[in-house]
Amino acid sequence: MWRWVRQQLGFDPPHQSDTRTIYIANRFPQYGLYTPQKFIDNRIISSKGYEDWLRHNSDNEVNGAPVYVVRSGGLVKTRSKNIRVGDIVRVAKDEIFPADLVLLSSDRLDGSCHVTTASLDGETNLKTHVAVPETAVLQTVANLDTLIAVIECQQPEADLYRFMGRMKITQQMEEIVRPLGPESLLLRGARLKNTKEIFGVAVYTGMETKMALNYKSKSQKRSAVEKSMNTFLIIYLIILISEAIISTILKYTWQAEEKWDEPWYNQKTEHQRNSSKILKFISDFLAFLVLYNFIIPISLYVTVEMQKFLGSFFIGWDLDLYHEESDQKAQVNTSDLNEELGQVEYVFTDKTGTLTENEMQFRECSINGIKYQEINGRLVSEGPTPDSSEGNLSYLSSLSHLNNLSHLATSSSFRTSPENETELIKEHDLFFKAVSLCHTVQISSVQTDGIGDGPWQTNLAPSQLEYYASSPDEKALVEAAARFGIVFIGNSGETMEVKTLGKLERYKLLHILEFDSDRRRMSVIVQAPSGEKLLFVKGAESSVLPECIGGEIEKTRIHVDEFALKGLRTLCMAYREFTPKEYEEIDRRLFEARTALQQREEKLADVFQFIEKDLVLVGATAVEDKLQDKVRETIEALRMAGIKVWVLTGDKHETAVSVSLSCGHFHRTMNILELINQTSDSECAEKLRQLARRITEDHVIQHGLVVDGTSLSLALREHEKLFMEVCKNCSAVMCCRMAPLQKAKVIRLIKISPEKPITLAVGDGANDVSMIQEAHVGIGIMGKEGRQAARNSDYAIARFKFLSKLLFVHGHFYYIRIATLVQYFFYKNVCFITPQFLYQFYCLFSQQTLYDSVYLTLYNICFTSLPILIYSLLEQHIDPHVLQNKPTLYRDISKNRQLSMKTFLYWTILGFSHAFIFFFGSYFLIGKDTSLLGNGQMFGNWTFGTLVFTVMLITVTVKMALETHFWTWINHLVTWGSILFYFVFSLFYGGILWPFLSSQNMYFVFIQLLSSGSAWFAIILMVVTCLFLDIVKKVFDRQFHPTNIEKAQLTETNSSIKCLDSMCCFSEGETACASVGRMLERVIGRCSPSHVSRSWSASDPFYTNDRSILTLSTMDSSTC
Repeated sequence: MWRWVRQQLGFDPPHQSDTRTIYIANRFPQYGLYTPQKFIDNRIISSKGYEDWLRHNSDNEVNGAPVYVVRSGGLVKTRSKNIRVGDIVRVAKDEIFPADLVLLSSDRLDGSCHVTTASLDGETNLKTHVAVPETAVLQTVANLDTLIAVIECQQPEADLYRFMGRMKITQQMEEIVRPLGPESLLLRGARLKNTKEIFGVAVYTGMETKMALNYKSKSQKRSAVEKSMNTFLIIYLIILISEAIISTILKYTWQAEEKWDEPWYNQKTEHQRNSSKILKFISDFLAFLVLYNFIIPISLYVTVEMQKFLGSFFIGWDLDLYHEESDQKAQVNTSDLNEELGQVEYVFTDKTGTLTENEMQFRECSINGIKYQEINGRLVSEGPTPDSSEGNLSYLSSLSHLNNLSHLATSSSFRTSPENETELIKEHDLFFKAVSLCHTVQISSVQTDGIGDGPWQTNLAPSQLEYYASSPDEKALVEAAARFGIVFIGNSGETMEVKTLGKLERYKLLHILEFDSDRRRMSVIVQAPSGEKLLFVKGAESSVLPECIGGEIEKTRIHVDEFALKGLRTLCMAYREFTPKEYEEIDRRLFEARTALQQREEKLADVFQFIEKDLVLVGATAVEDKLQDKVRETIEALRMAGIKVWVLTGDKHETAVSVSLSCGHFHRTMNILELINQTSDSECAEKLRQLARRITEDHVIQHGLVVDGTSLSLALREHEKLFMEVCKNCSAVMCCRMAPLQKAKVIRLIKISPEKPITLAVGDGANDVSMIQEAHVGIGIMGKEGRQAARNSDYAIARFKFLSKLLFVHGHFYYIRIATLVQYFFYKNVCFITPQFLYQFYCLFSQQTLYDSVYLTLYNICFTSLPILIYSLLEQHIDPHVLQNKPTLYRDISKNRQLSMKTFLYWTILGFSHAFIFFFGSYFLIGKDTSLLGNGQMFGNWTFGTLVFTVMLITVTVKMALETHFWTWINHLVTWGSILFYFVFSLFYGGILWPFLSSQNMYFVFIQLLSSGSAWFAIILMVVTCLFLDIVKKVFDRQFHPTNIEKAQLTETNSSIKCLDSMCCFSEGETACASVGRMLERVIGRCSPSHVSRSWSASDPFYTNDRSILTLSTMDSSTC
């Protein structure tokens, strides 16, 4: 009892067993007491609160999804978050499993169902799961209410493909024990397909599900700019403390003389004379800290948050990132990382659904040494056939007299060298029979009327059948065979039904030899209507061709290589006919291997090898895994921008490599290195050393690396440095058969490397959530695999091709804007406070302020806040099309170059120099002669401070104008309006005696200042002096040391594109000021839509869908 009490209080953790016992709960009261877990976000701060509110709604959408559970003989509707371990849950077709369930029954008599796990492992294939026989017959709620069973299974673990357990069923006072494996477990996040409904018992729920265990706990992401800001802030904090210490020390040094310690006009009180010197020193130090504290730009963080929050809306408003087919626009879930889009060095992308459309299309095939391609639904040969010079298959209409495989000749000469038209047709019939039978395709509905009425035609209506395949290749091949007259109708028990030109044929399915990565092929053994036992084999050419003894092997090998060069996925088809005696031995050996309790996998491999030999090759297929639009161009652009692209996928090795080749991730000229099928640490280490030597010895410009999940686990265990050395020397890396957590580990390995590069992860399924959360920037694709990735990402886009504009345009703009914002804020605060520090030398360090308190308060809030905020939202220092068409410009802003220490020191020194000009310029111009008014009235300290403040305000505002390249009416309004507002405010503030103010120090001061012509002369002279040096430096740098971006600006100015504006275009034509305008453009690198024309030459690429990210208006080409 005491141990139990300690466990409940959390002092003594309970014993962790390797297994758990689950009692199937079908007799709980209908209205039970639930304790749902709710995510409550208490953060209410502006943008963060808004973003968290959006995430909260997304979580509620998932956790609050309605589900039905069995309660006391009936179905009770509840929410998915209320499911408990042991609940029996009903799931209908196309619904997502709300928890990890052990399948009890389905609407099928055999208790099987089909699911797709695309959102978990990225595979779009249909997986078959089966229930144990004792529960498979319990297909109604009433029957399930009688079930008495207990499940014992392993504790939750992240491995998606591993599950061990057993079910103890009590029937008629007898206990029956049935083993449970992965085929019995329905994973949360998977979707039910091709099955009306199923019942399953929840074994893992909530954060114990395999999908949740593969999630990485989301941490707060901080951009490189934010880290630089913190570094700069520390430097300015040191400057602040240094100025306060210097001022305090100089004060006491000055007061060492008696006449300055207690002047006649400022006698000390008795208390001041007797106070502690240490406390007085500390008090003076703190007073100077308060006086100089404005050098720390606290308002910078407010402005940065506003810029990020408001700037994030431009991504969603960009019509170039809008996908019209799916009606989806880009989404921003985390605005903190906008500028990080301009710093990416590594892109990690999923394959299925991210690079591809999850659609396979049959393209070409090779039948008995003759290559064909599908054109408009008909097979057309590339060259003349033995009996036809037309190069087409119109003569195959005579195929209709073939009814079944018994018409096939068995002689080798017949199969390999057809001598007449009938024999050729038989070869084609055999090929497509192999395609239609060698698979694990399922059909949801059978509507075969009118199918297969014409030979090799497109109007065979295969669309009436809905195929669900164990791989996308199988579905594409079966659909192609249906288009050509041999239609797979479906399975009926152990019978496979095929319609050949309208005639139904039934083949008895005897055995399925499942695909595995070692054999790289799968087979079926069927019994033809005529009684023959036939083996059909389908697999990779490297695994099928060596086992063939007949057929056009060499010609087919050449065709397969040609298909591969086109980026097509290839498979070879072969067959073998068994004698009755051979089949009896095969059947016996298969039964023994499949029922073995020990070394079952090894025994099955031996039997499969015994069966799949002495094959006759019938042909090869070529299927295209349809890529998303402009994937190849996007990957090539990323490579040109200096970004390394890694593909991390859960797919098989061959599939992943094929897609990498077709999408341009791997080039044909690239030396492909492989680290696969490693079984031990020593073997993996030796292989890595071999690869490292090959990279250094081979005189190849580019290398590509392929690594599988098992080998990767070994490499990351003890050989991280060696593995990273190999990877960094490869232009492209592709990791296949990856578990979700492995993807995150790979990204973390890159993140913590000495270079600490910025990483970006792209994915579309729940299996990609871990790597999306691990990367510096996570992007979700709103594809066909659910919304888990989009919900957990920082940004969500509809297509992979949008990544180029997101990085090269938005990322580039955001980084330049915020980098300038940060530097400018430190600059203007140095300009603001440094005169305050210098003024203390002239007031005996009495802590007298130079500026009025109202000016101190409004400087960062009103007078200088809007110009930099609008700049950080609207600035386009170069045309968006130039950025997208020249990815190399992305390199200029990488490595956080705009916020380097060199740039930071330049802005800081510039601020100090301008501050010295403000103060000493004012001092020398009016400080020696304060009687500058016409009536002989003298200037005072408030007038002097107001003069310094006026010069400073105008200078920092015009400095912002010099940094602006893209002028809109908003920029003009806030820039010149800020200066005007200062003058108007000062006139009102100093022209009225405000009754609620305790002091009236500024009364009539500003009016007196403006009435002096000398003051106006001093203001203009000092502003010009400050900015003249800055302009000279800009001209010198642009002419003699231009950056690539500045070269692009000059090229753009001198070429056909005359304006950096993307809102509109203007007619051609020279103006009187055209030459002056061109000179100014070359010097400053900007244009104004209202002053500079925009014209296009015939050679320039024109984008008819050019849309402004500001106005969202399309560009009318007729006006250009």
